[in-house]
Amino acid sequence: MLKRLELMTTEGCHLCDRAVPLLVEGVDPARFEVDLVDIAFDDELMDEYATRIPVLVDTSSKLSMDWPFDAKQLAQFIESIESQ
Repeated sequence: MLKRLELMTTEGCHLCDRAVPLLVEGVDPARFEVDLVDIAFDDELMDEYATRIPVLVDTSSKLSMDWPFDAKQLAQFIESIESQ
């Protein structure tokens, strides 16, 4: 079963546009499913993430990683959630 990650984002987020290519390069699609979640359609998500996006969230452990992150930090985050 694939682990599921969510990238909290919204339309027009230039930082989110920078995060997506890192995920494409750094996340193995054989092990992870990554969904983009537009926070603009959910008041609770807006309250939690509006000033923090993009935020990558592991849906199982609820661990998250806020921007800015690079390829090395992404790899460390993935390693930490895989060891859970």
